[in-house]
Amino acid sequence: MKTKELREMTADELNKKAGELQRELLSTRIQHAGQQLKNPLKLRELRHDIARVLTIINEKSAGKATEVK
Repeated sequence: MKTKELREMTADELNKKAGELQRELLSTRIQHAGQQLKNPLKLRELRHDIARVLTIINEKSAGKATEVK
């Protein structure tokens, strides 16, 4: 997932994407616990993607707060 693509999304789309990634992380963790996960690095990638999306959401909300003042 590219950061540039995420920055072009709206806040609603970003929130939806964060929810999807968190659900995917949960299912991946369950697979990892059952030793069915073929690529354990997927967990790290998902956590980084979630952090990236949440960071952009916070940047957008902080930008709106500073514009109002």
